[in-house]
Amino acid sequence: MPLTAALHDRARLVVGTVASIDARGQVVHLTAGESISYGYLVYAVGSTSRLDHVDGAREHAFTVSEYESALALRQRLTTVTAGAPVVVVGGGLTGIETAAELAELRPKLSVTLVSSGQVAEGLNEKARARILRALASHSVEVIEGSRVTRINERKVELADGRMLAAECAVVAMASAVPPLALKSGLPADADGRLLVDDTLTCPNSPNIVGAGDAVAIDGMPLRMSCQAAIPLGAHAADTILRRIEGKPPKAVNPKFISQCISLGRRAAVVQRTDSKDNPRSTVVSGRTGALIKEQICTSALKWGVNPRRPVMYTWS
Repeated sequence: MPLTAALHDRARLVVGTVASIDARGQVVHLTAGESISYGYLVYAVGSTSRLDHVDGAREHAFTVSEYESALALRQRLTTVTAGAPVVVVGGGLTGIETAAELAELRPKLSVTLVSSGQVAEGLNEKARARILRALASHSVEVIEGSRVTRINERKVELADGRMLAAECAVVAMASAVPPLALKSGLPADADGRLLVDDTLTCPNSPNIVGAGDAVAIDGMPLRMSCQAAIPLGAHAADTILRRIEGKPPKAVNPKFISQCISLGRRAAVVQRTDSKDNPRSTVVSGRTGALIKEQICTSALKWGVNPRRPVMYTWS
């Protein structure tokens, strides 16, 4: 979906990079020199893959967390030959999905998934077992309990001294947030996330409301997901509208439902969770899981931009 299609007709789109936020003067300064004044500001700068904790990752690895890097990865894959080794670093949900997609898309590649701990360690054992079976069915080699220490042009080095051949390396380990809050003198946690209260309001600057990966609600960040992004965005808007109307804003009440992992185009694992995102016993997998995952992705676009969204997208 083009960004313009997701915006209201009365919204003005400015494409640029924010250099700093002047909370006292209520002005956003762009790197190109333009300044934009605001009555209220929604801080929703998101997150990206972290590359600074593995030597050589920034120079020699790809990520799928940003559009430009994903396109660069796609282009790189057109140049590797059949049987070429591809290493995916990170056993979380993004790493699992990436390894499965690559193996299904290019079945003649030799895909290895490396995880410093267990693969999908946040899920229950039933879900983990089904994920590992699916990866095996795609001939993905899984290495657990091994930390990657260095990536160069043709190899990935593990902490135990092993060297893995890698014509292409993809990092899907940890996320990082832009340092904009810190640079702007706004309250932030040690990782740079904007600190907000349970109404998503920045305590020192009540005209700034935060949403998404780059905020910590009462000191706690939430898992990167559309499941959090959509209701947080809606709640940020509700907080601003209630302030304009002279009403007290409501506290946000996170209500997670599930964790969904694609395993190629024809299979997925859907792990039911409680409202705090802890795994429950219910797991749906295979083609049924893929259908559920695809419907979730479709509805995220359909309802995420619709003011009359269903209750599942409301966290108040």
